[in-house]
Amino acid sequence: MNFIKFLGTAGARFVMIRQLRSSAGIWLSYKATNIFIDPGPGALVCCNSSRPKLDPGNLDAIILTHKHLDHAGDVNAMVEAMTEGGFKKRGVLFVPQDALGEHGVILTYLKGFPERTTILKEGKFNVGDIDFEVSVKNLHPVETYGLKFSLAGKIISFVSDTDYFEGLISAYKNTNILILNVVFYQKKDDIQHICLEEALEIIQKIKPEKAIITHFGMSMLKAKPHILEEKIRKELHKDISFAYDGMKIEI
Repeated sequence: MNFIKFLGTAGARFVMIRQLRSSAGIWLSYKATNIFIDPGPGALVCCNSSRPKLDPGNLDAIILTHKHLDHAGDVNAMVEAMTEGGFKKRGVLFVPQDALGEHGVILTYLKGFPERTTILKEGKFNVGDIDFEVSVKNLHPVETYGLKFSLAGKIISFVSDTDYFEGLISAYKNTNILILNVVFYQKKDDIQHICLEEALEIIQKIKPEKAIITHFGMSMLKAKPHILEEKIRKELHKDISFAYDGMKIEI
């Protein structure tokens, strides 16, 4: 089965710290290839408690969109799990340049565990059956990238943490399924995250077949995502879903 599973839908520090939503990240499976995106705190636990179980030993790659803790807290544990403690040199680790080295988040002793470590930046990449590209650098305090996958004739895009800018529209045009990280219900000018109003503007301009909003901060949770989903679907007449922990969509 080809699918995307949202093991976690927490965004930003307070939802992550309190685990009001899981911060475990996203598992993508297509044909014989498995990729984990942004293994935040709890990723390893959620893989093992998932039903059916998701075995990190079957991963072909781990992609870190950026080094903030809610995205990277379990990245080292997942590298260990993917490589069976380093005894099986396998898989690819994709990380931005600033996630490595003295001020990075990848432990030095893990350097030789994956088959290779690839710097995530603007360009095209391949892992097994999956092709993806990074089309634009996000506006965020650390080096951050979104992902654009070509799967089964569809383009599935993940817009990771970023401030709003017009380049997002051209970067993700022709997207069939658009997944957006939306931390804030209302805009906070001093913090580089998309708010709900901006997310809806992006959706209306890109016009995907389906849009999924995830990575909720406190203000989004207080606004009750399930109520927002019902209201927005009626108003915009578009297929827009608000993700929940454990949500699975088939590709």
